[in-house]
Amino acid sequence: MQKQHIRNIAIIAHVDHGKTTLVDGMLRQSGIFRENQQVAERIMDSMDLERERGITIMAKNTAVWYGDVKINIVDTPGHVDFGGEVERSLNLVDGVLLLVDASEGPLPQTRFVVKKALAKKLPVIVAVNKIDRSDSRIEEVVNEVYDLFIDLDATEEQIEFPILYTNAKTGVAHIKPGDDSINLRPLFEAIISYIPAPQATDDKNPQFLITNLDYDSYVGQIALGRLENGVLEMNKNYSLCGAEKTTAGIKFSALYTFDGLKKVPVDRVESGDIIALSGVGHVAIGDTISSEERPIPLPRIYIDEPTVSMIFYVNNSPTAGTEGKFLTSRHLKDRLERESLKNVALEVKFLTRKDMFEVCGRGELQMAVLIETMRREGYEFMVSKPQVITKEENGKVLEPTERILIDIPEEFIGIITEVISKRKGRMTNLINKGSGRAKLEFIIPSRGLIGFRTHFLTDTKGAGVMNTLFEGYGPWFGPIPQRANGSLVADRAGRVTPYASLAMEDRGELCVETGTDVYGGMIIGERNRPGDLNVNITKEKHLTNMRSATSDATVTLRPPRRLSLDQSIEFISEDELIEVTPKSIRLRKMELFSK
Repeated sequence: MQKQHIRNIAIIAHVDHGKTTLVDGMLRQSGIFRENQQVAERIMDSMDLERERGITIMAKNTAVWYGDVKINIVDTPGHVDFGGEVERSLNLVDGVLLLVDASEGPLPQTRFVVKKALAKKLPVIVAVNKIDRSDSRIEEVVNEVYDLFIDLDATEEQIEFPILYTNAKTGVAHIKPGDDSINLRPLFEAIISYIPAPQATDDKNPQFLITNLDYDSYVGQIALGRLENGVLEMNKNYSLCGAEKTTAGIKFSALYTFDGLKKVPVDRVESGDIIALSGVGHVAIGDTISSEERPIPLPRIYIDEPTVSMIFYVNNSPTAGTEGKFLTSRHLKDRLERESLKNVALEVKFLTRKDMFEVCGRGELQMAVLIETMRREGYEFMVSKPQVITKEENGKVLEPTERILIDIPEEFIGIITEVISKRKGRMTNLINKGSGRAKLEFIIPSRGLIGFRTHFLTDTKGAGVMNTLFEGYGPWFGPIPQRANGSLVADRAGRVTPYASLAMEDRGELCVETGTDVYGGMIIGERNRPGDLNVNITKEKHLTNMRSATSDATVTLRPPRRLSLDQSIEFISEDELIEVTPKSIRLRKMELFSK
């Protein structure tokens, strides 16, 4: 039975190709907001970190009405590190809207999400976005999209996708470039006609697959997902089918459907719709809610395995407990367990030592977002350098590899090729059309990318663009050189003085300001030679009663290089840690000095 008044669609694309901006336009033109209502840009990016970084991190649901049809829209992340969010979102929908930049064309994350959508046999609508760009190349991009579908073994039906040409900022969609369309009506019409209505039956046994989790301080944990079959009603008993056991006799404290950006409480929800519910304790992503008498669970959600791990430690630095609210192993354990329940792409392993936990995920950015979120919540802890997760098959060690696509000015081809080859990268493609920029493609072990992004931006003078995509597992590539220079390490506790900082000018570059409190074993900068150097950064100028001709001369210190969290993760080596607190990010050696 098809529910003709419902459409479920996910918007997928590479980072910064305009997904969230297009959703803004759809919300505005569907009449969700009042005419005089002030609405922020990229309204779906509700997290502070999403607005600061300009990327979508968490998949989010909204719903718009076009005539009598309710269109449930899932806005998905575009970065490969948050691929787990995309994979979950595809379980909710019956089709996808693929956005491709009119200049950049299909990029690595485009390939990743299209591959997942085609594997689930979901129909695709292609929108070539940002057609107003001065460097747009619409025809070539359309051909590149066709090439991508053929490369991914799409069926004949999947290749016959409709193409729209959009400008998400102005809220316009065209069936043909330059036609007289002035709004997104062609896009809405394409969704109604091309995306199939959900196949669902209200009379069947209820089956609700939990795909996402949210939290509300009033109602507690909220489970989100799609009701595949049957109906759910308030004041009735149901069963929760978990990974290990089935719990009968559960009731809901609230049922919700989506309308615009709001969750609307209702007494009954129908099959085929994307809904939310609260009042069920101990739920996890992948669980099914079914009838009490004959519970029938749906297949659990499966996503790709994590490739990178970091060790989270309880903070044992001399400054521990001075800046954070939550710092014990119990606090850390509870918070990481909550995160693993919400995010199935993250895996938390509890080690023999009670003060350390191994967190496994998709990449450095995903880890950095988790760390930054926790420090803003008041947590205080330490993290290690990221390590890749290896496999063993037939007695051989295999490690994850990445495909990296690089767009750089052609004068940097030599230096980038040399740097990547040192990190065991192998070039698979080079395109130089004589426009001044070249596109390079490499296969490189994931280990080779740890700490590479900062060097890449420096080597290309900020003009390079790099995108990565998980390729698979390959044989162990052998040792890969990491940071060439050592660290400047404070050998005692105290306060950084201008006199001692001046003496460090020829030893390396400091990353702490004068007046900063340091402790023995804390990293204060990068040395300009290999090997660590222990220094007394708290040394005061020796005072005498002799007058000096230069005593009143002003000394100008070079400003320190303040490292962000992402830069710190790339900077540290195997024997170093990052101390993370709500107020500070400090680098330190694993072994501190006693004095």
